[in-house]
Amino acid sequence: MALTYQYGQLRFWEMFPGLLVWGTFSLAMILSFVQPLWVIVFIIVFDLLWLFRVLYFNVFILIAWFRYRQTLRVDWQKKLDQTVCAYRVYHMIFLPTFQEEYPIIRATLQSLKENTYQNDRMVIVLCGEEADAQRFARVCAQAQGEFGEVFMGLYTTLHPKGLKGEIPGKGSNLNWAGHEMVRRLQADFPEISDRQVVVSAFDVDTIAHPQYFSYLTYLYCTSKDPERSSYQPVALFSNNIWTASAPVRIGAFGTTFWLFGELARPHRLWTFSSHSMPWKMLKDVGFWQKDIVSEDSRIFMQAFLHYHGDYRVTPLFLPVSMDAVTGRNYLESLKGLYAQMRRWAWGVEHLPYLIDGFRRDPAIPLRLKIKYVFNHIEGMYTWATAPLVMFVFGWLPLFIAKGQTNAIVQAAPFTLEQVMQYALIGVLVSAVVALTLLPRRPDRVGRHTWLVMALQWVLLPVTFIVFGSLPAIDAQTRLMLGKYLEFKVTKKERGT
Repeated sequence: MALTYQYGQLRFWEMFPGLLVWGTFSLAMILSFVQPLWVIVFIIVFDLLWLFRVLYFNVFILIAWFRYRQTLRVDWQKKLDQTVCAYRVYHMIFLPTFQEEYPIIRATLQSLKENTYQNDRMVIVLCGEEADAQRFARVCAQAQGEFGEVFMGLYTTLHPKGLKGEIPGKGSNLNWAGHEMVRRLQADFPEISDRQVVVSAFDVDTIAHPQYFSYLTYLYCTSKDPERSSYQPVALFSNNIWTASAPVRIGAFGTTFWLFGELARPHRLWTFSSHSMPWKMLKDVGFWQKDIVSEDSRIFMQAFLHYHGDYRVTPLFLPVSMDAVTGRNYLESLKGLYAQMRRWAWGVEHLPYLIDGFRRDPAIPLRLKIKYVFNHIEGMYTWATAPLVMFVFGWLPLFIAKGQTNAIVQAAPFTLEQVMQYALIGVLVSAVVALTLLPRRPDRVGRHTWLVMALQWVLLPVTFIVFGSLPAIDAQTRLMLGKYLEFKVTKKERGT
């Protein structure tokens, strides 16, 4: 079942997340003046629940972190060599590119070359855009000259511009490349079956851990029904983390910690950013949708619906590292970070797709439908509202009710202050774990930067609002108003 939900078909469900968010803010504002005591009680309960959630979430971060550290210590190629595998597994790595220069692409290809898995079972696909054809031809020639004989195959595809029914971006590029590679694989390697091929859709700046493909192959060979699962690694944004601005670093680590929490609870897990999946699944669902922005998470739901709920995500506790947002100056970096967070928050577009798919398929158990819809709504709602409720709206009714002798009003400031102090435990855990995830400090970066890396977490409340809540509100409001977001490439630039 290949669903082709398009924007505007279910306007109520496109509007619902935004209405929920703005309804909450409006009600909080009105009641702060009309019934401030009600709002104060609500804020206290909300903050206590949020404190519990922070502490609860940190437990899963630590669980995932320990799994991550244990996985790093294993020789996965050795374990794979000792495993009886039903498949002779080949890996096809898609690298969509637009305006990236060769040093970025070369670093990615070099990391693939140095992986412990056999290069002669790896097919690389550089996916270019016709709008960038001249530069793409130049970097492809450089790549062929240096890596053309390294891998089983180094292919290039050129996505035409202006095709009907597409949004220019990564999803439409991958859709074109996927259909192209069906023909080319069949022509060049007819002996390879679909079940033998595992696809990795990587951002072009992705540096895979040296054992990534050995571990991925091991999981594919040992998991139950491996063709009914995607494989999600730990996403780090640390290629240039030492030179990124402090808010960008906090945003990068915050994304990794969110993913840690999901990896420790795979029943909640969707795919995100660079990840891997079966080639057979991609062919079954018709490849990535070409008219959406959030193709990395949508592809999981395409498979989930196609297989009537019999599809999952398997945690892969090894890292793939990408670039943190950068720019020509500090302000440009912050603008880029906001745009990136808004693009990720645009995952709210999945809600009407879920609703549409679930209502069409009675074979999917009702409990799964409820779970996925609730988790998606709750996650997007919390993303948009929690920072503002805690740090802004929480103090408005206290200011208005100032001078009242009610015991709750008098005790509220102290209670909220205590809750915030306990919540600092979560900030401390984040700071310590973040330091363990840092790559080696480049020689050009001063040693004092270690101290900056620790102290930057005092900015968390500000970044929580400016680069957390506001981009989410922006995305949900755009969807509510029918002003649909277009894909914008995150600028990738590294110092020498």
